[in-house]
Amino acid sequence: MQQEKQKAIAARLKDAEISRQVIAPVRGEIALDDMQSAYAVQQINVDARVAQGERIVGRKIGLTSLAVQRQLGVDQPDFGALFASMAYGDAQPIPLSRLIQPKVEAEIALVLNRDLTRERHTFADLIGATDYAVAALEVVDSRIQNWDIKFVDTVADNASSAAFVVGSRPVPLSQIDLATCAMRLESGGEVLSTGSGAACLGNPLNAAVWLADRMAALGTPLRAGDVVLTGALGPMVAVTEPGTYTAIIEGLGSVRATFIE
Repeated sequence: MQQEKQKAIAARLKDAEISRQVIAPVRGEIALDDMQSAYAVQQINVDARVAQGERIVGRKIGLTSLAVQRQLGVDQPDFGALFASMAYGDAQPIPLSRLIQPKVEAEIALVLNRDLTRERHTFADLIGATDYAVAALEVVDSRIQNWDIKFVDTVADNASSAAFVVGSRPVPLSQIDLATCAMRLESGGEVLSTGSGAACLGNPLNAAVWLADRMAALGTPLRAGDVVLTGALGPMVAVTEPGTYTAIIEGLGSVRATFIE
């Protein structure tokens, strides 16, 4: 795809985010199998934010559910950039006015203590490079109308990212089994979503290994201090009104995303 066309698509996605007005799917202009162009569009907006002084603080992994991968016709996850401006503390108010059609999902976040620059990483590499795990909530928000997305739509749209919240109980990997830990997501006393670490590619570390290899291959390796959102542990939940959503993850405690007008 021509670079000018990629820039035009990136500009429309950025304008949609700023104006909070959705746009039609971009897959009419990016072929469904053109992963390279979709990531190029994402990178244009990532570079623009960095040029404006924003700071990348990590990466998110999406499409870690095999069922969702089949739904979108792909056989691998995707990734997006996390910026400091997207980060919220536990229960810190998140204005709905900055979002369009948000959803929330519970995840396990890893915080790294060393760079991951190898061509191929192992489980042991990721265990050794993880300072701690922490409960997290990701707020996803598509700039595509009615969440009518395929793989290239969400990739171009920075993996449908919007905000994230991490909990305040850091836990070493030696003290938690990432695959078996149970999760529940609730609001107002109602359980809205349940799952476990195994829902994330069998183990969140599988997703982290995939991301480490991918980022190293692109020349933008994961660095010490990066936050890695490893992927949803259960179904996402639409946020339609102000309220608090609490994720409780076995071994990691709880984390709250509080939405206000």
